Amino acid sequence: MHLHDVWFVLIAVLWTGYFFLEGFDFGIGVLTKLLARDRTERRVLINTIGPVWDGNEVWLLTAGGATFAAFPDWYATLFSGFYLPLLIILVCLIVRGVAFEYRAKREDERWQRSWEHAIFWTSLLPAVLWGVAFANIVRGVKIDANKEYVGGFFALLNGYALLGGAVTLTLFTFHGAVFASLKTLGPIRERARATATRLGVVVTVLATVFLIWTQLHTGNGRSLVALIVALAALVAALGANVAGREGWSFAFSGVTIAAVMAMFFLTLFPDVMPSSLDPAWSLTVGNASATPYTLRIMTWCAGIATPLVLLYQGWTYWVFRKRIGTQHIAEAAH
Repeated sequence: MHLHDVWFVLIAVLWTGYFFLEGFDFGIGVLTKLLARDRTERRVLINTIGPVWDGNEVWLLTAGGATFAAFPDWYATLFSGFYLPLLIILVCLIVRGVAFEYRAKREDERWQRSWEHAIFWTSLLPAVLWGVAFANIVRGVKIDANKEYVGGFFALLNGYALLGGAVTLTLFTFHGAVFASLKTLGPIRERARATATRLGVVVTVLATVFLIWTQLHTGNGRSLVALIVALAALVAALGANVAGREGWSFAFSGVTIAAVMAMFFLTLFPDVMPSSLDPAWSLTVGNASATPYTLRIMTWCAGIATPLVLLYQGWTYWVFRKRIGTQHIAEAAH
């Protein structure tokens, strides 16, 4: 196996880690409007991710940086061709971070409500747009012989990609509802489980249609295995949620996200961005990668830094592992 193959796998792992962690972040943001009934409950939901949301976004920075360094042509074509949707995602992530930090700076209800609206929309939009972006990458886009995207923004809004956006939105919101039931106490925990059950049914239907469509269009034997794992894990997550096994439900919903991402990258390989104009113009792990020397340096750096980052982030989740409820908000306010 060549180093560019190794880095293709590592980038797939980084994107999987990002969507596993940021997925429930986005879900909690959406649920601040769908699940919480008052300001106190919204604060409970926000506090479940308060200590970890910024650490979760490190995975996005690492995935983007690794793509830039290991596959510069992939990075250039992706970020220039998908400029507008990626810019919208970036703006949403910036506003979302500000909203988390500034919401509690004033007691004024209008002030807090405005930032809560911002949290909702800046969680919902990226959850949709990431699905649209990855669906287009898997489907193939208009790349010419110069490795440049020559389609427009609205060419990205095709039926397959919009279905992909609906799948990621519902899957992340389901993931967030399961996480909320795992991290909260009292009535909000029970409503989170009920919400997760309803969302689980919806996402199972949407994901089944989308993944089978993907398999029929660009799939192979390896991606078929990932498809089966994804749907089986999703059904298991829904069943565990109904049975009140919240930890297992969260684990299985995470496996679902990981299997979906595995299916995406397995259908791609050895391409990184297929061309819908001519397969010969597709970007591959070979023609889009950096030099072997660059990849060797990156491998050494990743081998040293990655375990440290994983240990630190795991420690953070361990420290903030306890459940919270409205009673804790009342005590803090008092």
